[in-house]
Amino acid sequence: MPNFEQEPEGVRLQKVMAAAGVASRRVCEDFIVQGRVKVNGRVVTELGTRINPEVDKVTVGGTPVQLDNSRVYLALNKPKGVVSTMADENGRMDLSQFVGGFDRVFNVGRLDSETTGLIIMTNDGEVAHKLAHPKFGVTKTYVARVEGVITQTEIHKLLSGFDLEDGFIKADKAHLIDVQPGESLVEIVLHSGRNRIVRRMFDFIGHPVVGLVRRQFGPIQLGPLKEGRIRELSKVEIGALLKAAEGKPERAPRPPKSNKQSSAKQKRR
Repeated sequence: MPNFEQEPEGVRLQKVMAAAGVASRRVCEDFIVQGRVKVNGRVVTELGTRINPEVDKVTVGGTPVQLDNSRVYLALNKPKGVVSTMADENGRMDLSQFVGGFDRVFNVGRLDSETTGLIIMTNDGEVAHKLAHPKFGVTKTYVARVEGVITQTEIHKLLSGFDLEDGFIKADKAHLIDVQPGESLVEIVLHSGRNRIVRRMFDFIGHPVVGLVRRQFGPIQLGPLKEGRIRELSKVEIGALLKAAEGKPERAPRPPKSNKQSSAKQKRR
């Protein structure tokens, strides 16, 4: 947690918000006066309001604010051939090599070793659990290159669903992007986190996956981030992610234009 000099009655709300990176203290005061700030679900408009940042929940315009600056949220573009674990007992390439500048982070969910694309990394266990659990409905968007020419009838089959060996499954969304000789490009959106589920769905309809990339996780987009690179999420993205973890829909913020690796060099203790 930030090292606030906390008086018995708490810390001024605008000071906590500014320390969390919401905006300058003056702008945070404007947000409070305008009625855009809630503390524990109640609108607060008094500038003298004090809170306990260790227990109180703050939102601005409906978006949660992470008051604990020790929390880390990262986006990684996982390359092909890397397993989704922090330490592989078989000596294969794992995720630990990408997060050397951060301490005690772990992956939210998994991608199989042959799938590339977006993995969220964090040290926030509560948020990670909610993002990964299907009951919160956080969707993942994939682009699949598959064998053969997919018809609209088969797209409808993905959307209407079918039974696999581990139960019924259907896509939240699916549409055909492009067709080339002998293969198709399909975007598919799921909130299921079952093992290799996208590949198994396309196998079921007779179109094995040739290449698969995850482009979006909840409101977080992969954007221009290159394979093998990692970046810290922006304050706006973190707010959207926290909102998604509560099961609330959130429009995806634009990812940063730069695809440079995070500049953080020191391990966080």
